[in-house]
Amino acid sequence: MNRPLAVLVLAAGLGKRTKVSLPKVMLPLCGRTLLGTVLDEVAALAPARTVVVLHHGREKVEASLAARGGLTIVDQGAPRGTGHAVQVAMAALEGFVGDVLVCYGDMPLLRSETYAALRAARGDAAAALLTALPDDPTGLGRILRDESGAVLGIREERDCSDDERAIEEINVGVYCYDAAALRPALANLSAQNAQGELYLTDTIGNLLAAGHAVETVELDDADEALGVNSLQQLALARAVMQDRILERHLANGVMIEDPATTWIDHDVVIGRDTRVLPCSVIRKGVVIGAGCEVGPFAHLRENAVLEDGAEIGNFVEVKKSRVGRRSKAKHLAYLGDAELGEGVNIGAGTITANYDGKHKHRTVVGDGAFVGSGTVLVAPLQVGKGATTGAGAVVRRNSPVGEGETWVGVPARRLEKSAHERGPKA
Repeated sequence: MNRPLAVLVLAAGLGKRTKVSLPKVMLPLCGRTLLGTVLDEVAALAPARTVVVLHHGREKVEASLAARGGLTIVDQGAPRGTGHAVQVAMAALEGFVGDVLVCYGDMPLLRSETYAALRAARGDAAAALLTALPDDPTGLGRILRDESGAVLGIREERDCSDDERAIEEINVGVYCYDAAALRPALANLSAQNAQGELYLTDTIGNLLAAGHAVETVELDDADEALGVNSLQQLALARAVMQDRILERHLANGVMIEDPATTWIDHDVVIGRDTRVLPCSVIRKGVVIGAGCEVGPFAHLRENAVLEDGAEIGNFVEVKKSRVGRRSKAKHLAYLGDAELGEGVNIGAGTITANYDGKHKHRTVVGDGAFVGSGTVLVAPLQVGKGATTGAGAVVRRNSPVGEGETWVGVPARRLEKSAHERGPKA
């Protein structure tokens, strides 16, 4: 498609029904925010311009977007409806010619493929809009059609007659417009309605009244139409999104034994033939190689890396750490800010004490080291290749354990070899 694309993301709402202080569009969803999820999906369309409309909690939301390039942020001011929000956004697109896609920062389940299909459906029409047939259309705007099925307009439920409330097809609220047709349709909006607001839905009636064609695209999956206005709806969205993530990993050869009790965020890489056992939590930014085992009851946090064949077992937490090939931490351990070589064994109850109250420090464990049960490794610390710590050892910071050495005790000290172990004198 050769037409330029501008995306308008409406994200100015207060979100009173969530009952939390966080701006609604910043609520977390599988490792991203609601707004971040929407922006990731529309980015797949390679828009020429992306305008985000904010107001409530603008400073926090804008700060959360600082790492993203190519966004134009506008403040809606005192919100006066979706039509008003688009009027403000279009002021930032003066002179733009092409498609204008309007979507929402609290609708995270819409896929990039759906947005692309809506854009394609517009063709030469002035606009195309998404519709759906949900199980319960209560509270949603209805699609009005004539006997031939042509769109006559959209009616918000508060303004519907009894017969119109019986209509099952609803307006999702997502549109693709021709920019040139949208501008006069916006200019003619009126606040003469039950809420005293400028409805974006009325642009469709204005376009039809001006003799323009309007197309529709019905969602195959009504779940995509879910908007998040409460924490209950956030939980529903999380369940749908989690299923999508798990299905993708299963299709790629990851053996997830119990998807119902497994949580995996976005932006996680897992290699083939890896087993994920029940009640495991894998956060964003985690990279897991092939042939690994995770869980049960494991917690892999951001920037944890498991190389091929590594094993992380029950009640083990890994954070900002690399676990080398075929290394194992099977029981009740914490690995934070650590670097484990190949073939390392981490005994039950082992802790890398990485935080001194002010700063985090790293622990490096060499290939083939054997860390005994209940060991505390106080960072910064290096444990050499093939070294051993005894059960319950506390190895103090900056006390390097040499290659092949054995350290025991509290505080741990190097265990001297006996004369027999040292061998005959030269």
